[in-house]
Amino acid sequence: MMVLSVIMLVLFVIASLLLILMVLVQDEQGEGLGGIFGGASNTPFGSRSGNVLTKFTSILAAFFLILSLGLAWVNRTVEKDDLLGTVKSAESATATEWWNETSQDKE
Repeated sequence: MMVLSVIMLVLFVIASLLLILMVLVQDEQGEGLGGIFGGASNTPFGSRSGNVLTKFTSILAAFFLILSLGLAWVNRTVEKDDLLGTVKSAESATATEWWNETSQDKE
């Protein structure tokens, strides 16, 4: 599992850097939020739907999300997955006879 975690982490860093680069390279023809609703083309997804950079960015973003979920799943700790058991063990560790401890401390 350690080798898989390292490989996924390296791919995660590469994907994140490529995603940053792809977002920075794209032009500003959409004009922000106004470009979403004010598109003047006849296609249902706008005039930039066939842009190679846009498609590559969306594929890279999906790969980034899948890698992040995969890294979270691979690097989880099995012992701490049982939340109810952890709470019960914490309660039993702190559940002492506090009234007896205070009476012994006063003496």
